[in-house]
Amino acid sequence: MKIYSVALNLHDQNTYDGVFHKQMERYTRFKHNIPYHVDAYEHHNEGDKLNVDDYRLNFDFVEEYFENHKDILAFSYTNGGIRHVKDSLFKGILKDHKEILDYKPKKLFDNYFKDGIYYIDHHQSHATYAFINSGYDKSDILAIDGIGAKYRCIFVDKDENITDLSKELPLGWIWNQMSKLTGFGPLGASKLMGLVAYGKYSDYYYNALQMILDDPRREKGNSSHSLLEIERFGKEDLAFTLQQFTLDKIKEHVYPLKTCENICLSGGVAYNGYMNEEFTKIYENVYVPPAIGDEGQAIGVYQHADWCLNKNRHIANVFAGKLHSDFIIIEDETLDITSIAQAIADGKIVGWYQGKSESGNRALGNRSILADPRNPNIKDTINHTIKKREDFRPFAPVVLEEHYKEYFETNQTSPFMSRIVKVKSDKVPGITHIDNTARIQTLNREFNPKLYDLINEFYKITGVPMLLNTSFNCREPIVETPEQAFKTYRKTDLDILVINNKVIRKWYTSTKTIYKEY
Repeated sequence: MKIYSVALNLHDQNTYDGVFHKQMERYTRFKHNIPYHVDAYEHHNEGDKLNVDDYRLNFDFVEEYFENHKDILAFSYTNGGIRHVKDSLFKGILKDHKEILDYKPKKLFDNYFKDGIYYIDHHQSHATYAFINSGYDKSDILAIDGIGAKYRCIFVDKDENITDLSKELPLGWIWNQMSKLTGFGPLGASKLMGLVAYGKYSDYYYNALQMILDDPRREKGNSSHSLLEIERFGKEDLAFTLQQFTLDKIKEHVYPLKTCENICLSGGVAYNGYMNEEFTKIYENVYVPPAIGDEGQAIGVYQHADWCLNKNRHIANVFAGKLHSDFIIIEDETLDITSIAQAIADGKIVGWYQGKSESGNRALGNRSILADPRNPNIKDTINHTIKKREDFRPFAPVVLEEHYKEYFETNQTSPFMSRIVKVKSDKVPGITHIDNTARIQTLNREFNPKLYDLINEFYKITGVPMLLNTSFNCREPIVETPEQAFKTYRKTDLDILVINNKVIRKWYTSTKTIYKEY
């Protein structure tokens, strides 16, 4: 049976048909596709604050697919997302499916299926996406998120039984609340995590976090967390203490549930690289897929339905964006890998656009900005002149898989840039955070041949088998199309733009038309 899947989320809306993963923010050009607290986010062009009326959550595309699907329409939702469309959906096209609202699974592959409508819980989707992509026959799974439908956090054992840890581990909710209090917005937990390295432990914050966790009013939105004295004790110490609090609670509530040597991690909290690395000390194999937040929901729903209905274990391709072939680069210079590697070694910063975009919020080599990790000033240069973001935020390395143990203290590969580990070399200050860590991506040639060859050429030139790798964007979602890549290149201080096999340099752009659409 043919399946089409949809994620009814408050933000990060996405669809998946088994081939094309459409992450809506890449097309609306608003990060997270406009979250609920829209006034906290800046317009991606003008820099002024958005008003709620400037852009509204739009679920028209969802209703269209519900009405026009051919075989199976599979979906999941968040409580925040469904409230915007609940009345229209369940009085209209889902009028015969109201029992979905009471659905609560006990096993990983439980499901609701009736009259071509397939539904699973939000956290089931996270768990399924991680488990099926891992390739493990058996695995523990931790799906941990800020908000879902019936859960905030679940643990799934090797026999696929679900344990509800929502009360014990509402860590995503806590990170989001602390992010708002520190001025980073409701979805700024990654920024707050960037401050962890600058802080120190605080008894005041730790005790306050425990009180928030224990507060029975929390689920009704009446927690007293807003009374925290951030100005007095500082954002940095809050970030550090919250990270320690997170690790302590994971150890207290998750480690005792271990049933095997494999674990899969997913949900927005699984973007926490410090936490993910801690799991490598307890489990022999730790798998974290690339689109672990709500931007990967539609993939997990599809995989769940495909397994339960078709007995097909669908492994999602990391590079599942649209192939944008409706353009021509009008340029004489053809890509020479060695030349670009030499340019990076000489200090140039490169916008690297190749083929289909990667799923998730990490650039894994097809929508990347690449630079020399040996340069101790490169972080400030990119933050100030290209990314135009907070100066405390670090950058990640992409390192050839056969060399990662020479530079980093970790016992497992990290192909999707999912773990923060200790750096044990002073040769790469550009990717080394203030606490001597880095969020590494390990790369083999099979995963991304062209990027591998570029790094290998850089290695031959410099003796360093890695590059700085950050997402190709400037205060906006990752670029999806060649046109978006070119616009971002023009408005930043990127030196070189590579689009597939063509090279564009700044001095061309004032005298030539760089590309045209068919």
